[in-house]
Amino acid sequence: MKLLIKGAHVIDPSQEIDDVLDVLIEEGKIAQIAPNIDCSSDEVTDASGLTLIPGLVDIHCHLRDPGLEYKEDIVSGTKAAARGGFTSVCCMANTKPVADNPAVIAYIRDKAKNEGAVHVYPIGAASKGLEGKELAEIGEMKRAGAVAISDDGKPIMNTGFMRLAMEYAADFGLKVLDHCEDSGLVDGGVMNEGYVSTKLGLRGSVNVAEEIHVARDILLCEQYGLSAHICHVSTKRSVEMVRLAKKRGIKITCETAPHYLAATDIWVAEKEYDTATRVNPPLRTKEDQEELIKGLCDGTIDCIATDHAPHHQDEKMVEYDLAASGISGFETAFQLCYQALVLSGKMELNQLIRLMTVQPAQILNLPAGTLAVGAAADIALVDLDCEQTIRVEDFLSKGKNSPFAGMAVTGRVVHTLVDGEWVYRDGNIAPRFED
Repeated sequence: MKLLIKGAHVIDPSQEIDDVLDVLIEEGKIAQIAPNIDCSSDEVTDASGLTLIPGLVDIHCHLRDPGLEYKEDIVSGTKAAARGGFTSVCCMANTKPVADNPAVIAYIRDKAKNEGAVHVYPIGAASKGLEGKELAEIGEMKRAGAVAISDDGKPIMNTGFMRLAMEYAADFGLKVLDHCEDSGLVDGGVMNEGYVSTKLGLRGSVNVAEEIHVARDILLCEQYGLSAHICHVSTKRSVEMVRLAKKRGIKITCETAPHYLAATDIWVAEKEYDTATRVNPPLRTKEDQEELIKGLCDGTIDCIATDHAPHHQDEKMVEYDLAASGISGFETAFQLCYQALVLSGKMELNQLIRLMTVQPAQILNLPAGTLAVGAAADIALVDLDCEQTIRVEDFLSKGKNSPFAGMAVTGRVVHTLVDGEWVYRDGNIAPRFED
């Protein structure tokens, strides 16, 4: 099967491509990228006016499957990912049962392969049951398909255990993705501690609860020559510590999420305690947000990950203190980042694409994030001029929990291809994924 996409503005940071070109796909692979390709094809698509990029790569999401399918499942989650332009996603281990053994990892891989709309790479638990006491079956999970380990959703409080997890992961060529949070300092906090939390009468979570564990992980990496990846960095001081560590040659990487770039703690007040604003770590201050953007621009923060965390409406339609933490993020990620970073003049489009494609893929050694000849034809086509309003009722995810509902944004994913096949086209998921 040959598919020819003509006249798109092709951006591929992995090859420094930024030009109006044609893309030829054969048997699910990129066969040629060049001007004015002239060859017989089974299908020709005119992409004039659209921007063609590698499919987005998300190394931190929650698909809730197995066991929590009332929130999300692999089918609904991967459909939502495709709608957002993602073609490769890495799902965290906080399922039920926990993905702490090869059987659960194999279940996720097999179900995604047979029923999913995009590539799914499971992340195994660092500890059995996410309890931080006993190492999970790291080697067996890798053989079953795990691409990293993490207790995300729960912090690894024991520093000795964290060192052990990092050492064992390194032995198997894997990396620990750490949810940096000191539980004792959080102490029931539900939003950022500061002026807004005091005004609203909500218990605050202090910045240093994150920063202590960021500092710990940096010191462990330095002391033992190991590497680690810090999830969802949200504070100014965390960024500053990572920046200094990288200057010293310490092998640390980190991510931030779109909601920290698009919203701050003031949203909790402005939206009148809307529980869609409750996320962990919490939305921080404008000063923290500005440092996150600076960190993305100067290379301190390595990539953007969604931390897609869908919840059932019953878990959000409660008092703020009782609400589940998390935002359904696949379907708004690119738009929010494009608006916060590119349209604001903070960075060029190709740098944003790099942060959402090749760089996350490199962190976990995924076969993704590139349009190189011979690579899988995982592609997103975007209309950068399209203006629309975010409508959570249109989400393909089961989770409609987003504080960005009703927000006007620019830029829309029009088509998504995985292995050269249309999985999302002209605003519709491919018929084979329909219920």
